[in-house]
Amino acid sequence: MKNFKLSNSEFVNLTLASIFPFLILGPFFPDLIVSASSLFFLYYVFKSKSFFYFNNKPLIIFFVFCIYCILLSLFISKNIFLSFQSSLFYFRIGVFSCFIWYLVDKDKSILNYFYYCLFLCFLVLIIDGYVQYFTGQNLLGFKKAYEGRISSFFGDELIMGSYLARLFPLFFALFAIKQKHKYEIYFIGLLFILIEVLIFMSGERTSFFFMNLSTIFMIFLIKNYKILRISTFIISIICIIVLSLNSQDLTQRMIKNPIKDMGFSKESKKMNIFTQQHESLLITAHKMFKDKPLFGHGPKMFREICKDKRYATGITPCMSHPHNFYVQLLAETGIIGFLFLFCALIYVIYMSVRQIKSIIFNQKRILTDYQVCLLAAIFVTVWPLSPNGNFFNNWLMIIYSLPIGLYLQSVYGKNK
Repeated sequence: MKNFKLSNSEFVNLTLASIFPFLILGPFFPDLIVSASSLFFLYYVFKSKSFFYFNNKPLIIFFVFCIYCILLSLFISKNIFLSFQSSLFYFRIGVFSCFIWYLVDKDKSILNYFYYCLFLCFLVLIIDGYVQYFTGQNLLGFKKAYEGRISSFFGDELIMGSYLARLFPLFFALFAIKQKHKYEIYFIGLLFILIEVLIFMSGERTSFFFMNLSTIFMIFLIKNYKILRISTFIISIICIIVLSLNSQDLTQRMIKNPIKDMGFSKESKKMNIFTQQHESLLITAHKMFKDKPLFGHGPKMFREICKDKRYATGITPCMSHPHNFYVQLLAETGIIGFLFLFCALIYVIYMSVRQIKSIIFNQKRILTDYQVCLLAAIFVTVWPLSPNGNFFNNWLMIIYSLPIGLYLQSVYGKNK
């Protein structure tokens, strides 16, 4: 141990990789890492005049969006200080993505750090999650959350499935480029099955949908490991069917309740958008948007404005956010802010179509499997037709900044 030393590069790589376990423990330390890294990188960029990291269309559009949100907080929002909590330092996410790009350009070994750290996090969550499901409590003694839902080390926050589903495409991307032995492929295949089944067992319907969405996206567009992912996906579905037949709670939560909530069952009186609760939030946000369609009411203002009787509609019209990124941006930032996220969706669709077209007509691929998996992670984030969290949430921001940084490096980096 006396002879064990870390170089500066290894220390930075290890620190950045530690963001994955810290995301399990809460948003404080990941946000601290992101903020400190962003400040360091800004200092480096200005000192070395390496402005080319920011001189590309995606980053320029992102920083324009950040400035726009700050101006909204300053001139549109009724509660400037509350609004600034979301908008003032939002730019650090783009800077952090560029920092990831810079580190990969400098030393690709950070990808191995990311892979192994993410692998260990997934493995620990799998063991702990299954223990909690079958025994009623996890390895630390945390009992199941309400309604018998499992959350592992996340405790009362039911986001274990979200963590696994959102980071799975990133893990697949790192797996695709890693040098590995044959036995490792079989082991990772087993890991894929356990992850997918665990997400279903968590009862997080949106996360389970995201897992399947990214899987289908990757199966259609990747070249290598296609058979591996198809076979593990089929086995996962079979396991889930068997599990559902033997668990009335899971069947009720994951199948019967969604059918009933959306109005497809015989006893339903009307159809709903996801659920009655979600529909009331969406209608409230829509009314807010119609009142100020161009600029909205300001970042983080939904939680304040939704209390107004002019907008409040339905059984649960008011929460911290309307549970949909696009509707939230329409209500809080208007059409202009909405276009930022919509452009990201159009880009992912455009690149996917180009990939399919190139495969069919040219028998080649314009995107590597690594890039396809990273795009799948971004696609899950920008998918419009599902409930999701707060667009300005720190925990979510950090998760989607990682694949964006790696994708930018793969397109614009010195060492692609």
